[in-house]
Amino acid sequence: MSIPSTMRALQQTTLHGPADLQLLDSAPVPAPGPGEVLVRVEAAGVNFADVMQTRGTYHGGPRAPYLAGFEAAGEVAALGAGVTGLTAGDRVIGIGHGAFAEYMVMPAAKAAPVPDGWTGEQALGLVLNWATALAALKPLGRIAAGETVLVHAAAGGVGQAAVRMAKHYGATVIGTASHAKHGTVRALGADHVLDYRTADVAAEVLRLTGGRGADLVLESAGTSFTPSLAAARRVTGRVVVYGLAGGESAVTNWDLVFRHQIHLIGLHIAVLAESEPEIFAGLMTELSTLKDAGVFTPGQPTVYSLAEGARALADLEAGHTTGKLAIRP
Repeated sequence: MSIPSTMRALQQTTLHGPADLQLLDSAPVPAPGPGEVLVRVEAAGVNFADVMQTRGTYHGGPRAPYLAGFEAAGEVAALGAGVTGLTAGDRVIGIGHGAFAEYMVMPAAKAAPVPDGWTGEQALGLVLNWATALAALKPLGRIAAGETVLVHAAAGGVGQAAVRMAKHYGATVIGTASHAKHGTVRALGADHVLDYRTADVAAEVLRLTGGRGADLVLESAGTSFTPSLAAARRVTGRVVVYGLAGGESAVTNWDLVFRHQIHLIGLHIAVLAESEPEIFAGLMTELSTLKDAGVFTPGQPTVYSLAEGARALADLEAGHTTGKLAIRP
């Protein structure tokens, strides 16, 4: 495959938000280092972490100016030194840096095959949204049939995956979403949907569970952190925190002893993949099983062009979107 020397890419020029994401027509095509692959991007995934990075609030995120985006699917164009198990022409989905571009570099260890017959856009979310939801439900959340699971932001990329899988594993699912998105969440199989803007979520969960509370809570909004603790079942309830879209929130040791006697678990899928590769490999194997069972199906993201990248991030930040978003270079 012929590799050009320059490419179109989106560069974040400040840390003042998505409005300062600018299109470059001649950014240098990166070269893969040891253990890395160069990927010709078919589609890039948009995640709330991208929004946080534009505002400098993502821990360890890049400093401006930087090429934006970190999730993409595409075709391997070149291999760095020491890469095994992949060849030029393989189609992969993975994470790296500078995904909002025609080419990006990603670690070979963080690349997974695009399922046979799927487009790049359909595969987006495999190693982020679906893997995060599955990690929160199974190895960390220890979901069991008959339990009640509360999924916040149930209409988002991770939330939709979590609702579908939790139902598959035999749970009763309570989702939260804005009123306009309730139909989407119900169609995924949720048993109950609460409007987080108007409902007392903790009180409603306790009512729906006969006062017991949710056995497992998937928390990502930040603004729902305290209600999540209050909604979890005393002593045996688990709260898995994998995001903070609405900002930071805190809990003290006093709270955990006297107010919220629950299991509090933090999740960052990239850290899990790096620190516990066997667990991550198990997630990929389970997702293959879920694909065969018809639970993990090709995604249908809302697609933006590269020139519309700033609008994609702004729409996500404003809560105007449902499900996965993609940028096509």
